[in-house]
Amino acid sequence: MPRPGPGRPRLRPAHVLGDKGYSSKAIRTWLRRRGIAHTIPERADQIGNRLKQGRGIATRYEKTAESYQAAVTLASLLMWA
Repeated sequence: MPRPGPGRPRLRPAHVLGDKGYSSKAIRTWLRRRGIAHTIPERADQIGNRLKQGRGIATRYEKTAESYQAAVTLASLLMWA
């Protein structure tokens, strides 16, 4: 579809290459929603650390070992479900 005004016509890319700085879930979701294929490597802290996405677990907010273990178990169950 031609652009109605002056300027360059808008084109949708078939594929996007990005570095680790563009490795957020929001950007990947935005690209998928628009049907744009992408090659973006995941950052090392995103690959195996899904459990530490929660602030309380990452900073060990709970005081006792029992409550921390319960929080880790609950977060694991929520990720599994």
